[in-house]
Amino acid sequence: MEFSVAPLRPVTREFLAIVLAGFGNELVPLSGDLGNQPCPKALLPIFNKPMIDYVLSWIEKSGIKDVLLICPPSHRPSISHFIYSESLASSPSLRIDLQTFDDSQGLSVGTCSVLRHFSSRIKEDFVILPCDFIPPPSLPLSKLLNKFRIETMSDGAIVTTCWFEPPSGKTTVPEEWGTNSQATPIVWDNSTGTLLYVDTLDNTDRNPEEVELRMSLLCRYPRTNMSSKMQDSHVYVCKRQVLGVLQQKGDFESLREDFFPWLCKLQYQKTRQLKYGNVLGNLEGSEPSSPDEGHEDPSVTGSLRVGIVIHRAKDGFCIRANDLPSYLEANRHFVDSASSYTLPSDPQMRSLIDAKASISPDSTIGDFTKVDERASIKKSVIGKHCVVGKMAKIVGCVILDHCVIADGYEFQPAYGLRSC
Repeated sequence: MEFSVAPLRPVTREFLAIVLAGFGNELVPLSGDLGNQPCPKALLPIFNKPMIDYVLSWIEKSGIKDVLLICPPSHRPSISHFIYSESLASSPSLRIDLQTFDDSQGLSVGTCSVLRHFSSRIKEDFVILPCDFIPPPSLPLSKLLNKFRIETMSDGAIVTTCWFEPPSGKTTVPEEWGTNSQATPIVWDNSTGTLLYVDTLDNTDRNPEEVELRMSLLCRYPRTNMSSKMQDSHVYVCKRQVLGVLQQKGDFESLREDFFPWLCKLQYQKTRQLKYGNVLGNLEGSEPSSPDEGHEDPSVTGSLRVGIVIHRAKDGFCIRANDLPSYLEANRHFVDSASSYTLPSDPQMRSLIDAKASISPDSTIGDFTKVDERASIKKSVIGKHCVVGKMAKIVGCVILDHCVIADGYEFQPAYGLRSC
């Protein structure tokens, strides 16, 4: 009996994860320059762990192996050091390709422009993720990927988006920090999991108290859901053909403000379907409908569908730490949910904590941080390599790495610090 050996076939990647790590202008001064050294937003700690680590771990658990990480040129040395030191320990299976995009801190460039620039590096379907998204255990990335897989096979959907209900926001912050990220009014069909409408800044400026919906939308989807409480996670699973659309629609800058509102309208406006059928109608090899046909071609309308996953606040804490109030809220969530603080097991680090210091169980202390005698720390996150002086009092604060708190100094709640 003879056995033939099948030839080896190269394994093609199913998805590429694209992680965007920008300047973080809404997190200034935490993300500002420290002397001559930049302080990358992606490396700002949340519960003494770089915020990008939460996203990379989320990606790794989904089974995706390849990551395109895009950051400003000035942040590359710091992020590169993180990737080849700490990241290798926390997410060892990821293959991270670090690239820079020459962006200006004063002039933010939209996601559409970034995707156009790196389109030659994207050979397969892809997932766009921000570096500041903190997902809950109840929302694995595989949930979005599986919905995308099913819908692209069944009706040729082009994108799957994720929106979440933010936490109630019990955190009180100084007025100069600004307010939390505003929610965006959206409309979706729950039975099919289809995103139908995304409000834009232009719509809000024109009619801030109302949302205008076309009758064609309501006729096609008579039982829609509407909410003004949802926030965009900026996590999008996309067909590679989206890049071709962005090349043809060169005026689009933002996915949320430009591309998705435009794409949603194609799902229920027949005239737009006919106009742009040559752009999107052949995503799965289907022919666009001709103008003289009296009905909608389901092969076209199906390929235009935008899927949506909704995450409710009751199902787990979920947030984007993209501004100061949200950043503090994310830290406080982990402080509240963490197990009781215990002294370090390492003798060297344990010796840095004075026996007469008072550290509440709902606090955490970073590695190689020195806490002097009679210092008091409650409901706070203290970073690495810090010094907390004698009789210093810290309550409800987030202290970043390499800070020095003087003897007898007091910090009250709702302050996030970079240096002291």
